[in-house]
Amino acid sequence: MRPEPRRFAILDLLQQHARLTVAELAQQTGSSQETIRRDLSALAAQNLLRKFHGGAETPQPDQESPFSIRMGEHALQKRQIARLAAALPDEGSSMFIDTGSTTVAFAEELAQRHRLTVVTNSPVIAERLTRTRNFAGVFLLGGEYHPEVEETVGPLCIEQIKRFRTTHAFLTIGALGPDGFMNFDINEAEVARAMIAQADCVTLLADSSKFSRTALFEVGPLRCARRLVTDAAPPERTARALDAAGVEVLVASER
Repeated sequence: MRPEPRRFAILDLLQQHARLTVAELAQQTGSSQETIRRDLSALAAQNLLRKFHGGAETPQPDQESPFSIRMGEHALQKRQIARLAAALPDEGSSMFIDTGSTTVAFAEELAQRHRLTVVTNSPVIAERLTRTRNFAGVFLLGGEYHPEVEETVGPLCIEQIKRFRTTHAFLTIGALGPDGFMNFDINEAEVARAMIAQADCVTLLADSSKFSRTALFEVGPLRCARRLVTDAAPPERTARALDAAGVEVLVASER
């Protein structure tokens, strides 16, 4: 098994069992224990798991922030979505990118592109993109800083968003259904709505777990989006609603 699929398999196994030894992971993946140790070190460096002597466990709330925990959830699906989405914008495009574990993966894939301009409220995304000199510009929005999610939000952030007009907005969401898409945090919902208002083309990035959820704060009806990039076909009722709203659905696992 190649390193990347094996590491995704390790994360999936830890999601199921929370805590596993090196020997157990080696047996489950058909790999040597030395290979597993190297994988655990690489994944721990990305805050996707916590190592202990002889094994690893999922991050605990008192050890890592909730955002770091989400970074390890559905990691394979998010990476598939990110790769497909990163190929969508034309060279020279501008875009908003909001804060989320899927959009961080998207930014890492996007970093290989050239001559793009990005406006984001995520210091993590800004840092990922500026590791290379490929971009025409990266603008980090100000506002109230929430360290637990590593994002800026609030009235100052919204005011700055209104000063930009972009070709695209690539947005992560908390839930999606026939009636629209939602977020769990009111501040993040407000940022997403502001970005939608200032972008010509809105692309939603959502792994298939979002189809079975509901969230408190509405971001917008489905017609606000032009595309949805996901890892599996939506449920039938949601698929019909997306089609009626004119939203193109791109399924990363099929491509």
